[in-house]
Amino acid sequence: MQQLTRLLRYVAPYWWQLLSSVLLMAAVGLLDAFRVLLIGPIFDRVLNPGSPSRQMQLFKLPVSGNAIYLQQFVPSHFQNPWTVVAFALVAATVLKGILDYAGTYLVNYAGFGMITDLRNDLYNSVLRRSAAFYQKHTTGSLVSTIVNDIERVQFAMSNVLAEFLQQFFTLIFTAVVVVLLGGRLAWVLLLFVPIIVYSAGKIGRRVRHTTRRGQDQLADIQNILHESITGNRIVKAFSMESWEIARFRKAARRLFRANLRSVAAAAISSPLMDIFGAIAIALLLLLGRDQINHRIFTAGTFLAFIVAVFKLYDPVRKFALFNNNFQQAVGASSEIFTFMDTEDDVREKPGAQPLPAFANSIRFESVCFSYDGNGEEAREILRDINLEVRSGEVLAVVGSSGAGKSTLVHLIPRFFDVTAGRLLIDGRDVRDTTLASLRSQIGVVTQETVLFNDTLRNNIAYGQPQVSQKAVEAAASAALAHDFITELPAGYDTMIGERGVRLSGGERQRIAIARALLKNAPILILDEATSALDSESESLVQTALQNLMTGRTVFVIAHRLSTVRRADRIVVLENGTITDIGAHEQLMQKLGTYRRLYDLQFAESEQPKAEAVR
Repeated sequence: MQQLTRLLRYVAPYWWQLLSSVLLMAAVGLLDAFRVLLIGPIFDRVLNPGSPSRQMQLFKLPVSGNAIYLQQFVPSHFQNPWTVVAFALVAATVLKGILDYAGTYLVNYAGFGMITDLRNDLYNSVLRRSAAFYQKHTTGSLVSTIVNDIERVQFAMSNVLAEFLQQFFTLIFTAVVVVLLGGRLAWVLLLFVPIIVYSAGKIGRRVRHTTRRGQDQLADIQNILHESITGNRIVKAFSMESWEIARFRKAARRLFRANLRSVAAAAISSPLMDIFGAIAIALLLLLGRDQINHRIFTAGTFLAFIVAVFKLYDPVRKFALFNNNFQQAVGASSEIFTFMDTEDDVREKPGAQPLPAFANSIRFESVCFSYDGNGEEAREILRDINLEVRSGEVLAVVGSSGAGKSTLVHLIPRFFDVTAGRLLIDGRDVRDTTLASLRSQIGVVTQETVLFNDTLRNNIAYGQPQVSQKAVEAAASAALAHDFITELPAGYDTMIGERGVRLSGGERQRIAIARALLKNAPILILDEATSALDSESESLVQTALQNLMTGRTVFVIAHRLSTVRRADRIVVLENGTITDIGAHEQLMQKLGTYRRLYDLQFAESEQPKAEAVR
């Protein structure tokens, strides 16, 4: 119920469209009921022209007993019973069609509008999460929630809601017709109300549970798709196509079983309503026969009554399906609101102040960081880090894999927050500053270059769409990318494909450097920026990086120690702690971890050369 209430809050901006659709659907239901009332006059007067009365009675008011005649709703110049009924029938049908169209359009407008707002809020919530959030949730689960769960809610709040409103008012006004025509006979139907309500509630809860399980299985499939498609070269390199296909088939089979359970739960509602409806109508026919014999009903009135009961039964049967759809939407919305309500690890404090332009230093004071795995025991990554980096200094961070190098520098832009200690920029705790002002002063170039399926110009100008073409070209030139860009047929307007697949690794990296140059941030993080490149590409990228590093405070993480020798200082991390710090020459003389890593790496690189000479 809480999820449904929250969903309905999104309808508030579209209240007049929804209110208008409710009024229009009410008119549609009234006209539908009016058409049922025409059955009595058609049977008693039109098909029985020998009747002495020229008036065609529709029904009597229950309290006053006053009769309501069809002629009251038809222009007076229509006198013949055939023309009176024909006019009423055609007019009611045409008007019903117009109102039905307008009402359906407006309720869908409100439904699609609220879903658009919900989708935007969900995407906004997910995109603003910290890096820890993305480590705890798979890509498949995120995509499934943003796409599939939203689609289920959209279907319920647009298509199903439109049909629900129409059927609801048809039920209300047809029920009035049943009471007006059937009198005490109509109260027999009340016996079935508790049974129907109980059955619908029981089935709805089962549908909600099975739907959630189906959505979870669909998320697994999407995660497998994402992994196998983005990693297709590795799959092929290891000849793992058959294994991946088998993995996908198992996931598809689990989804198949989950969907079958959902269908089995939902499908029972329609035949169950059919059974209840058949029993009710059979009971009414048995009771109605005696009332016709005693002339309590005319044949036409009783026929109209039975048709009204049939019309009444149809919305009741559909309500069971509507309930199933709404329960599926509630089940899907629970996951949506779980993502939206999850408290993020990195939050901007109320009253956070903009960070002034960086001028002096970045200081780590007794910094510790532990990664809280998804329900697992927290794992300590960094421990008691004390470090100060002056403005304009180039600091390299080295260490074995898993030592905490990337985590250390990722604390600066608050991709993660320290779990103990403080990280200060010019004496200000980064947690007391706004995220936008902090990150605007930090440029990042990583090993895994992230480019978008857009033009080269837009990728370089990412975050600065209004920047001039001259500035874009200047950044590309400094990154040694301008020449290869101008050789392309479309130049800077070239579409580079998803993740920049139409470019080589070195070209992608130079575009990333051009993007960082254009941002012109005073603090720069280079996280394994050249580790995945060949020697020729690395040479070009290294030159581009030197252009990028000029005049900036730079943090360099590099697996290849040859790239960090020119750093002002080198920090050595082991098991999350700083074990040594100094310039390249100093660390080489100490015969510590840095010297060991350096000798080991260069011994490996020299061995192939010696073998080649032999």
